[in-house]
Amino acid sequence: MPIAMRGSGWLNELFHSQFREIMLHAASREGLICPAYCLMPDHIHLLWMGLRLDSDQRNGMKFLREHLGPALRPHHFQPQAHDHVLRDEERKQGAFARICLYILANPVRAKLLKETERWPFCGAIVAGYPRLHPLEEDFWPKFWKLYLAAHPPDAGNIKRP
Repeated sequence: MPIAMRGSGWLNELFHSQFREIMLHAASREGLICPAYCLMPDHIHLLWMGLRLDSDQRNGMKFLREHLGPALRPHHFQPQAHDHVLRDEERKQGAFARICLYILANPVRAKLLKETERWPFCGAIVAGYPRLHPLEEDFWPKFWKLYLAAHPPDAGNIKRP
């Protein structure tokens, strides 16, 4: 989600906290889980997965943009974000983890920090697990266990127009 005209100056701990709170509400409303997000100085990367047959990432994004907008002022989101639906091969556990790590490595590629440093504005949103972080060594086994426990078997069968 790019900030219009690549606006910067809004990224700080307060915004990060507000982002996490609103993401949690969006995730709860729409039955979503976020295994990785990264707030950059002029845009936001995030990955959502549906947990229910009626999970709606579009509604979640609309809610997120609407409720996060006031925290960005005087900046605002660019009208259209870049969306990408993962292909079947990208949804496999190993490939999926690589996509999440790619998202989390954005600050390194942007030369905002070294590979050995941790960007303070990234993480995961999993309801009930505020300290779960995708860069922790034990994240993926925990994440997949939580995901499978919350994900009904038919949740991936939804067909949208």
